[in-house]
Amino acid sequence: MTTKAEFAKNFPGGAAPPELEKLLDFQETGPGFEGYAEGFGLYYDDKGLFKTWSTEPSFLDALIPFAQATGGGSVYALWSDGKTTDASSMPVVIFGDEGGTHVVAGDLKRFLQLLTFGPEPMVDHDRVTYYKPKDFEPREGLAAYVAWLQKEWDLGPINDAKAVVKAAQDKHQAAYVAWFKQFAAD
Repeated sequence: MTTKAEFAKNFPGGAAPPELEKLLDFQETGPGFEGYAEGFGLYYDDKGLFKTWSTEPSFLDALIPFAQATGGGSVYALWSDGKTTDASSMPVVIFGDEGGTHVVAGDLKRFLQLLTFGPEPMVDHDRVTYYKPKDFEPREGLAAYVAWLQKEWDLGPINDAKAVVKAAQDKHQAAYVAWFKQFAAD
């Protein structure tokens, strides 16, 4: 179980954005960690995975981890690209546990919708893919999550994760890659 106080340590100033604070309430009082989206759960992260890429303070300060992305240990983070201090508006990136980092959503609300797709992402050096096989079995809490998202944020589920990722990457990926290359070799 992740407490609000522990989770808030992820964020500069110790305050989680409202989307994630409310999602943590949903997670902890409802379906639990990995209970509504495969491999996903909000938690406190000490940036350990990021430190394997670079220990430069300007690198670490620009990344705000907030969730496990896959059962294998991939991590979702907000990328503070210097254009806004509003965490809700920052692009969401993924760091694969076996390498690769990519933009997946343009902001937190689009990210929350991405979670409705269900399966965990596949991350490699070249791309991130959200693939749903025909025999995919959604998590038991997915329907409750979709209802929560509609009630809390007036957002519906998505059927095409690829479109969400493409829109975010069209807007942010080139800048993200250029920024990232300053700190980490390919």
